[in-house]
Amino acid sequence: MFAAKSKSDIEIPASSGTSLIGAGTVIKGNITSNGDIRIDGTLRGNISSAAKVLIGPEGVVEGDVEGQQADILGKVSGKIQIKELLNLRGKAAIKGNISAGKLQIEPTVTFNGQCHMGNEANIVEMVSEEEEEHAIAR
Repeated sequence: MFAAKSKSDIEIPASSGTSLIGAGTVIKGNITSNGDIRIDGTLRGNISSAAKVLIGPEGVVEGDVEGQQADILGKVSGKIQIKELLNLRGKAAIKGNISAGKLQIEPTVTFNGQCHMGNEANIVEMVSEEEEEHAIAR
């Protein structure tokens, strides 16, 4: 089921079901998936999916998240790039910039970062806080 590209990269082939990283599991490395993926454990690396990414209430991602759609209920520390709908629900805690076609946020969510939406969101290069501070100082 898992084909290791290197010690720190995992590629998950397309399948009829959802790939699951269960609670209590810690993965260090990047994940690439052609299908849906659900994270209920901890990932210290990036996720790239051609489909939907779901980060459960106990899920933690310390890295970037990229996909077609996403539902996030857990914690993400990194850049999030979603082409269609990004849904932030429950007690989600996001620390990083967001780029999404459409965005839905529940009032219980914590989000700290920049947000770009719509068609321009896919082509805008987001500026980090450090780069922004350097630009202001000039």
